[in-house]
Amino acid sequence: MKTALFVFNGDPMCFIHVLLNALDLQARGHEATIVMEGASVALPPSLVKPDHPLARLFAQVREKGLLAGACKACSVKLGVAAEVEAVGVPLIGDMSGHPSMASYMEAGWQVITF
Repeated sequence: MKTALFVFNGDPMCFIHVLLNALDLQARGHEATIVMEGASVALPPSLVKPDHPLARLFAQVREKGLLAGACKACSVKLGVAAEVEAVGVPLIGDMSGHPSMASYMEAGWQVITF
């Protein structure tokens, strides 16, 4: 099974569940990827700080290749595009600057939103 976790919510208490589920899916032999959209695109600059409570989980997700990237349009709109790129998170968006759910679905991915 291939599961794309699209996260729009910028609340770290929501994002921890995205990280945990991506890691769990992979550990159980499934393909998983995280697509950051909406307010969640502002999270990466703080998540890479060693003292952030989610830093370790975020690093694990990145090391395992489970982070597709952050929405280019949302990152630009929120003024965080340069910061997001500076911490190594790719900006993605094949649908007017936003990542397309349809592209994932057409490639056989189940899409879940947070």
